[in-house]
Amino acid sequence: MAELEVREALRAALDEELARDERVIFFGEDVAVAGGVFAVTPGLYEKYGPQRVFDTPISELAMTGAAYGAAITGSRPVLEIMFGDFLALSMDVLINQATKYWFLTGGRTSCPLVIRSVVGAGGRFGAIHSQMPIPWLMGITGLKLVAPSNPSDAKGLLKAAIRDENPVVFFEHKRLYPLKGEVAPGGTIIKLGRASVVREGADVTLVSVMKGVHDCLAAADLLAQEGIQAEVIDLRTIRPLDTETLLASVGKTNRIAVVEEGPLTGGWASEVLALVTEHGLGDLDDAWRITTPNSPIPYSPPLEDAFLPDAERIRREVLARP
Repeated sequence: MAELEVREALRAALDEELARDERVIFFGEDVAVAGGVFAVTPGLYEKYGPQRVFDTPISELAMTGAAYGAAITGSRPVLEIMFGDFLALSMDVLINQATKYWFLTGGRTSCPLVIRSVVGAGGRFGAIHSQMPIPWLMGITGLKLVAPSNPSDAKGLLKAAIRDENPVVFFEHKRLYPLKGEVAPGGTIIKLGRASVVREGADVTLVSVMKGVHDCLAAADLLAQEGIQAEVIDLRTIRPLDTETLLASVGKTNRIAVVEEGPLTGGWASEVLALVTEHGLGDLDDAWRITTPNSPIPYSPPLEDAFLPDAERIRREVLARP
């Protein structure tokens, strides 16, 4: 096992998939010569050349269109949209074309397209470079949404996404790039749609993705000092959701809190609670969401810190519930 940062694990996944399958291509803004603005992809351009790793003009709509065209004509493109906030510019191609293509061709032609994108607040990037656009895409049939929390999952899930026959949006939290962890060498694949129970507990289930998982783990440590044993679930993929793992946990704890870095209204946490309520109501004593306010993300460091749900807030909310 090697210890890698999240950014290094992502680069390893791209490197291995480019080497494994000549149909894989990788492109986006500043990903080739510069190696990415978050230093995720250095060395890939030099290793694989400009036909398979290349930079694009600054047009999210154009590059998504190019990726869609490549995907339906035999390539397996991986596209980087630098900030998830600008996925809105990719929406027409992604939603009206890529996610419908398999259906419209009667199952004859798939669209194996991956979009990697940086998301999340806490880095003092301001309201237009810190959003979590997962709810924008949650309701799109045919689209898979992946959100890793650690280096091992980042590598295994990205490899699975590249091999998937469906369009996949792969979210990378900017504050997790330097996080280190053990990563197995070689071609470890993590099946999309499988959550991970990262901490066992019997009193309350805490559910999140990406950085929220680490906040939940820190909150679980604080709650343990109060005699409360929290179970922590890392969803890893938000679409499809692993309902089985969620229901098994709620069957044990009878209480669930979903921690989402995003506005209360219309978020993916609502879908998690809806599924748990629909299928596990008999086991459920309490269920609620811990989210950001319904407002843009502030730039001011103290305001941004107060805006985000952290471990202390999670602890307080669990203790405050009857």
